[in-house]
Formats: sequence, C-alpha cells, structure tokens
Amino acid sequence: MSNETTPIRPDPVFTPDAAFFWEGVTRGELLGQRCSDCMKITHPPRPMCPVCHSIKRETVKLSGRGIVTSWVIPRHPAPIGFAEAPIVALIELEEGIRMVSNVIDVAPDAMKNGIAVEVRYAPTKGGKAVPVFAPAKGGARE
Repeated sequence: MSNETTPIRPDPVFTPDAAFFWEGVTRGELLGQRCSDCMKITHPPRPMCPVCHSIKRETVKLSGRGIVTSWVIPRHPAPIGFAEAPIVALIELEEGIRMVSNVIDVAPDAMKNGIAVEVRYAPTKGGKAVPVFAPAKGGARE
C-alpha cells in the first residue's frame, strides 16, 4: 500500500563507471569526474576522457549549483514512477558540465530557462536517492 510519503521514484541504474557518483549521492554529495591529464570535468561518468582519451581520472566534489538551460514536462506516455509528470531539465552546473535531472518546488507555469537551482536528493522506491534540483535563493541568474 502506498501513501504520499512512500517514494515511488525509480531507483538509479548503477554501472561500474558511475558507482562513485551514486555512492556520493547516498552520502548527500554531488560528485564529478575530472581527467587527471587534461583536468576537464565531464559528465556522465565514463571510463575514458572524451577530450584527451586518458584513462586517468579523479573524483571531485561539485558545488551543486547551476542554472536551468532547457526543460520539458513529459506527459505522454505517462512517466513511470511519478504521481505527476516531473519537470525534466538540463542543468548547467557552475563547473561547466551539464546534467539532466528533475526540478522540484516550481509550479509548471512558473518554470523557465535561467532559473538558478541547487541540488537536493530525492528518495527512490528501493531506498536509494537521486539528485534533483530546487530553486536557489535569489531566483534567476542571467
């Protein structure tokens, strides 16, 4: 039996290359991957740097702050694991990388590009968590 406090969001998919990312999320940290040779931060995690092709990488803590650069509300087919269609957004983090996530705590009619956001962590059905973003104090950043 489900109620409003029972998470219904699907669990993340764990892969060997992204294990560090999901372990960080479990601890409430947003982590990225930086190439040890060219120092480029990339996302999503992968076994080789897409810039210089090095396999030397290191984990870095990310600020968790960024701006919405694009967004959509997928209505059909109905998203699995959500009571209502979520706001799916492309977030550009301060570090220059982009990630796709959900924006929470914004009414759909108030959603727009340029909203400054910061990371939060939403529980999933299986007891895990995923990073989501909520409006930052101060609103839009142009």
